[in-house]
Amino acid sequence: QVQLGESGGELVQPGGSVRLSCVASGIIVSTNTMRWYRQAPGKERELVASITSAGVTNYADSVKGRSTISRDNTKNTVYLQMNSLKFEDTAIYYCNVYSEIWNRSYWGQGTQVTVSS
Repeated sequence: QVQLGESGGELVQPGGSVRLSCVASGIIVSTNTMRWYRQAPGKERELVASITSAGVTNYADSVKGRSTISRDNTKNTVYLQMNSLKFEDTAIYYCNVYSEIWNRSYWGQGTQVTVSS
């Protein structure tokens, strides 16, 4: 059974930083493409960042240059570091992986990031 557990969301001021964590079980993060999505109120869920098994990273234009996705293979954990936060970064952030073994996508429960002064 694949499980993803996000944490690290918080209330931060504009310009601040947050580091989100996604602990995985039942799947190895280093051999899968791991993704971070976010969903703001009234908006569709959008892809924020991804990291492949080869370590290739990609970012949405909206966060490029101020976000870093990384992983710790020893902890089977994926991170999303976000800096210079803006009001529009307010959203629930979800960790995601597609399992080719189980032929389905898995999601965590999400973690709330609120950017407010």
